[in-house]
Amino acid sequence: MFEVLMVMFLIVAIVLVGFIMIQQGKGADMGASFGSGASNTVFGSSGSGNFLSRTTAILAVIFFVLALILGNLSTATSDTAEDFSDLSAPEQQTPPVEEQDGQQVPPTN
Repeated sequence: MFEVLMVMFLIVAIVLVGFIMIQQGKGADMGASFGSGASNTVFGSSGSGNFLSRTTAILAVIFFVLALILGNLSTATSDTAEDFSDLSAPEQQTPPVEEQDGQQVPPTN
């Protein structure tokens, strides 16, 4: 299930970028570069959005929902209790040191 959601997430992300790139911005017509775009309202004309803007909004919602679901699934699968169950320090094993005459001396701590 995780792999299917990841593939859907990637497809939605690529399509979302495509829809954003092909949209024309407000005031991007030829008259806006010569100053006639200033007659528009501050926030643009209000009204129902066209097909591209509605599709972009729907894809953005799907993108965020999939991101939340994938994040929830990826954190639920990790088991941190197993990593931190034994916090004791491991013992250091040092080999005995040999003296010049062949006798072994026990290591000092």
